[in-house]
Amino acid sequence: MDDIAVARLVHILALVHWIGGVSLVTAVLLPAVRRFAESARRIAVFEEIEGRFSFQAKISVTLAGLSGFYMTYRLQAWDRFLDPHFWWMPAMVVVWAIFSFVSLLQSRFFSRPGFGARRPRSRWDVRPDSMNIASTSTILAAHPRDC
Repeated sequence: MDDIAVARLVHILALVHWIGGVSLVTAVLLPAVRRFAESARRIAVFEEIEGRFSFQAKISVTLAGLSGFYMTYRLQAWDRFLDPHFWWMPAMVVVWAIFSFVSLLQSRFFSRPGFGARRPRSRWDVRPDSMNIASTSTILAAHPRDC
């Protein structure tokens, strides 16, 4: 397997994990947790699951960005960013940059309380509102067929 094939495989697997995980959190986890009667149980269950996924999401976002950059560098495809036929390349970079900002930096600089009293958060946690923003931007910028 050549290096481009490995980079593409890493890129696709990172995107599947990232988008699938965000979809799971926003479409399944948040509605299920809202149904709990006790606020303390709601927070505990959500933070248990969300805490496990947030670190994985950061790894997936990083791998997607690094593998995308590597493929662009290796294929010398920088001119595609200016070609209107490859409009999706700058769009994907914008989506990646927004999600990276939201997941990696937003919780550190713009923290606000979640759904109630919270335990001290680690620097790796992703806020639920970050996941909603990221899933909306991901859905709006679907991956193109002509790559």
